[in-house]
Amino acid sequence: MLIDKALKRTFIAVLSNNMDISKNIKRIREAKGLSQKEVISAIAMGAAQYSRIENGKTDPSVSTLIKIAKALGVSMAELFIEKDALQDFNSVDTTLMERVSLIDGLTKEEQSTIFSILDAFVAKRKLKSTLKTVLQDME
Repeated sequence: MLIDKALKRTFIAVLSNNMDISKNIKRIREAKGLSQKEVISAIAMGAAQYSRIENGKTDPSVSTLIKIAKALGVSMAELFIEKDALQDFNSVDTTLMERVSLIDGLTKEEQSTIFSILDAFVAKRKLKSTLKTVLQDME
């Protein structure tokens, strides 16, 4: 157990030296249109502690990073992505891109299932649009 905690602290320290996690967390939170209170509520953390994380005064533990990533709707890896990597996306685009990247990691069978569901929704939308046009033409 001690080794695990020490390893986690080392992991965070190394990553913190290379990237500013606190700025990334704040940037992603703001891009998603979330308040600090919403994130704090989702991760069940004190406001002061969360504020220290976002302001770079303390490094979050791995378990806290996992909770924050989940609350922000991003992968933990995305907390470490430099600002320029997502600069051209708004929060809706970012969420869509995150989901697309998650689909890429699924098995071929799982991807096929998702694509079948998407195809069904697109077909339904096209059918509704066609029926609406026909009904308007009849009037």
